[in-house]
Amino acid sequence: MKPSRFVPPTEVPGLAARRIAADILDGVLHKRRTLDEQLEGTGAHPGLKSLSDRDRALMRRLVATILRKLGTLGHVLSRLLDRGVPTDAPRAQSALLIGATQILWMDVPDHAAVDLSVRLVQADRRAAKYAGLVNAVLRRCAREGHPLIEEVRTSMIDLPPWLVKRWVAHYGEDNAKAMAEAIGHEPPLDLTTKSDAAAWATRLHGEALSTGTIRTVLQGPITMLPGFSDGQWWVQDAAAAMPARLFGDLNGKTIVDLCAAPGGKTAQLAHGGATVTAIDRSPARIARLKDNLARLSLGATTVVADAAEWTGDLFDGVLLDAPCAATGTIRRHPDVAWLKQESDIGMLAAVQQRLLAKAVSLLKPGGTLVYCTCSLEPEEGEHAIAALLAAESGVKRVPVTASDVAGHAELITPDGDLRTLPCHLPHADPRLSGLDGFYAARLVKS
Repeated sequence: MKPSRFVPPTEVPGLAARRIAADILDGVLHKRRTLDEQLEGTGAHPGLKSLSDRDRALMRRLVATILRKLGTLGHVLSRLLDRGVPTDAPRAQSALLIGATQILWMDVPDHAAVDLSVRLVQADRRAAKYAGLVNAVLRRCAREGHPLIEEVRTSMIDLPPWLVKRWVAHYGEDNAKAMAEAIGHEPPLDLTTKSDAAAWATRLHGEALSTGTIRTVLQGPITMLPGFSDGQWWVQDAAAAMPARLFGDLNGKTIVDLCAAPGGKTAQLAHGGATVTAIDRSPARIARLKDNLARLSLGATTVVADAAEWTGDLFDGVLLDAPCAATGTIRRHPDVAWLKQESDIGMLAAVQQRLLAKAVSLLKPGGTLVYCTCSLEPEEGEHAIAALLAAESGVKRVPVTASDVAGHAELITPDGDLRTLPCHLPHADPRLSGLDGFYAARLVKS
């Protein structure tokens, strides 16, 4: 019998994508590195350059699904392991998570999911001794895993307990469950267009939401989609597109966008006819913002500075999208759930108060301040504005109306602020439903 040719592990199709997925997962769960910094820029994983577009998409979906289903995965694996997940070999843990995720939620043949996970541990010095265990557990997962998922009766198991407790307290148990359920789904691609939303919805095989955003489930590199190179649209969640619209008519107005990068709201303001000054403390993020504006053929004055310390002219409007815990973005950035801690909220709330005071000082009399955060935590939204109004007698709230948000009165709080939840904007097709969690308030300086 002719011996089969030995294929080095690096040549096994799909193994490189899973090895990089394991590295990035380890970066999130054990080294507290965000997905963005591991996928883009100077800190990106060096192996990404060698992946095909298809393998890169597979890797990203694999990591995101694991982070979205981490609690459920923990339950399933705990039922299949007599002694728990090995703690002395992170690659064994990653291999089990990667294999189980493919078996339970992805269109990957079970035998391929098992084989590639076994190869992952075989290639790691500390994990190699667990190759037999990984093989056996994943084979059991293929046979018994789906019924074990049914034992988990709520998606809230896939979020940190401290966050679930907060959401139940602030929004009620039913809303908290609906939010967790929405976060568990891969989100659609949302785009803000420069013109003719209906036509672009057709070209991009999506639909135009009532708010004006284009929503599609197209897969593949963003840069290859129709209209990208022509600068006809930019990526922006439907909720994130709402705050800039609270200024109303922008023609001829001067607006400063504090903490502006990556620039979606800056683009909205400039496209609406405002003269925009965009400020961000990160040179790399300002460079990205400038690239985006150049592609879109839109102009703004850009400044690298700490917004809390910057001094400039008085403006007709200030947009403050403040740094926050970003818990409203977990559906798009599932690593946030596992990187943030409850203690972060108090520290960030202090930053937000400083920035709000600066924002007020930059307003002309009669000028409008729109404050927003992509956080679901009241300390970073409702409480921050209540504190500002108590401290600044010369600032008044201008309530958001249903017409400001395309008739969606359910997005307006009793105080007249905007509050979106991940479970808002439901759709018959779950792939086309949901919003990021956002808060926005509109204020005027008397």
